[in-house]
Amino acid sequence: MIPEEMFSGLVSAGGVVYRCCGKSLQVVVCSRQVPFSNNLPKGTPDPGETLEQTASREVEEETGLKVEILEYVGFIEYDVNQGGASGKSPKRVYYFLMRPVGGDFSLHDNEFDIVQWVKDINISSTLTYDNEVDIVQKGLSMVKRRSKGTP
Repeated sequence: MIPEEMFSGLVSAGGVVYRCCGKSLQVVVCSRQVPFSNNLPKGTPDPGETLEQTASREVEEETGLKVEILEYVGFIEYDVNQGGASGKSPKRVYYFLMRPVGGDFSLHDNEFDIVQWVKDINISSTLTYDNEVDIVQKGLSMVKRRSKGTP
């Protein structure tokens, strides 16, 4: 369930997109060379979009994958530079657990140089930001609970 409290900062939405590969799980990671970073797919809502719609659209644009939202994972917060005299502004990114239902990495937009599957055991050494590592770990624990049939 998405928190109902008001947030006065910038908002984005994205996905923890996973697939099963044998006995392990893999997660989609988007990478850029300049400036170097490895991130989860996310982006800003268009006017009138729900967070779920934003997350689905942004994931499809940035990865080339069509996805199905399974459930809400949580959010991360951080400050972003707004430039000029305004300084930093708070930003909150809402993440949803997703699985691919179509599409292909070759269809991703040019925001990232590389889109790839990363094994769950390599996520902490691959993602640039620890708060994204934490949200992936939370999402993957939800996958494991789902596969065991526990609430």
